[in-house]
Amino acid sequence: MRRIRVYADTSVFGGILDEEFFEASQRFFSLLKKGNYVLLISAVTLDELDDAPQEVRDLLADLPGGCVEEVPADDEVNDLAQAYIGAGVLVESNRSDALHVAAATVARADLILSWNFRHIVNYDRIRKFNGVNALNGYPRIEIHSPLEITDGE
Repeated sequence: MRRIRVYADTSVFGGILDEEFFEASQRFFSLLKKGNYVLLISAVTLDELDDAPQEVRDLLADLPGGCVEEVPADDEVNDLAQAYIGAGVLVESNRSDALHVAAATVARADLILSWNFRHIVNYDRIRKFNGVNALNGYPRIEIHSPLEITDGE
């Protein structure tokens, strides 16, 4: 059976340090370790994790081989991020958020997980991201919070 390919932005990693987001974030990483999902990360995520507390950085280091796939931050990703900004979905100061969505879209992720309700997990923005995707020949991208990830029980 094909595993679901999930792009998780940095907020999902940081969620383990937040009382409100701890349980759902921890559940997601536990399911990754069990092999239920494949984690997609980009250079943006890796750069942001460089500045994170050690406990957050350790999450990635502790994942078993074969469950993480790095998404290249190439011209295609940068062009799509710029298309989001050009369309007014996000502003230039939120380029890293645009890059997260673009990287996931270009990599054909099944979904994006984020705790960023202002710039990513936001009904109006999701519609706009998908509108830009359609105009540029990309598929629709699902965007959710880790609260919606379960073990199927």
